[in-house]
Amino acid sequence: MRRHFRPGPPPWWPPDEPWPPAGARSMAAWHGIRGRFFRRMGCLLLLLSILACGGFATLLWLLRVIDVPNGLPHAAGPLRIATLVLVIVGLVLAGRALRRVATPIGDVMEATERVAEGDYAIRIAEHGPRETRALARAFNSMVARLQADDEQRRNLLADVTHELRTPLTVIQGNLEGLLDGIYPRDDAHLEPILEETRILSRLIDDLRTLALAESGALKLQKEPTDLAMLVSETVSSFQSQADAAELLLSADAEPGLVLEVDPERIRQVLENLIANALRYTPHGGTIHVRCFTEGAHAKLSVSDTGAGIPPDDLPHIFDRFYKSRDSRGTGLGLAIAKNLVMAHGGEISAQSVLGKGTTIHLTFPLKT
Repeated sequence: MRRHFRPGPPPWWPPDEPWPPAGARSMAAWHGIRGRFFRRMGCLLLLLSILACGGFATLLWLLRVIDVPNGLPHAAGPLRIATLVLVIVGLVLAGRALRRVATPIGDVMEATERVAEGDYAIRIAEHGPRETRALARAFNSMVARLQADDEQRRNLLADVTHELRTPLTVIQGNLEGLLDGIYPRDDAHLEPILEETRILSRLIDDLRTLALAESGALKLQKEPTDLAMLVSETVSSFQSQADAAELLLSADAEPGLVLEVDPERIRQVLENLIANALRYTPHGGTIHVRCFTEGAHAKLSVSDTGAGIPPDDLPHIFDRFYKSRDSRGTGLGLAIAKNLVMAHGGEISAQSVLGKGTTIHLTFPLKT
């Protein structure tokens, strides 16, 4: 039965990279390479079979012939030797050709066994015919992706363990103090415990949202949404925090901009970006949220006059659990924002000047 492959990426492919990768061959091209390879292998085996049968038959015939016609008995010995040499040379050349094809295949099989045992550092040399070199190149690319995915999984487990340990330690310490009578059982000592449980709840929700988004299982409840109203409501919800921090928080939204999106998810993205801007903007600074159309796209931006992002950190701010030295968050907010924007078919990017501020840009197609 013929197996049909899905056109999408394999499960191990990183969610933030395009599929197929730049320069990758299409499935039709790979099928063509595979077909040519098997045709060549079939022709080679057929040629070897013909040479072997013909050579051995000729050799046996010459060895059994005693008398040579035309009065040339002196030519029988050299003729037998020459034929034997030609047969041996032909078989050696055919064996080398077969080995040239079989050796790379053997390398792939051996490397596959090592990968099955968990060794993702293995790589194979690209040699042999063009098809086997392409096979080796694809194998090395696959193993490199598996290795990166395995490292990412290990780092994720370590980061989740660390993020869970901190609030649990605080909760455990405070509860033990209350039970032992070290702390009085009043609101001042119960509120920190409640706050840590909220942190745990947010962390678990963020992890669940990120896992669903990265696996493509996140369901969006899209509906026609007035982005200007959504931006205005979101900014208003942060106004009291901005006033308390002596920050100027403002919004500039183009009226009548309606987009087919999940309003709760887009609100979640904006809340995350505004919360980050409030966290890193000093007293007296400004935060400005814009919403406008540009060509066939709707654009949102959140700008602040904060400390900015170091150039070394800027390319990694959308990686999960990535935090700068002075970060006080979990490192999940921007990763979630990126995945939610991508789930809507949009793009997210950041511009920052150290000491002058940061701007996060969101771009959505007007027609989804």
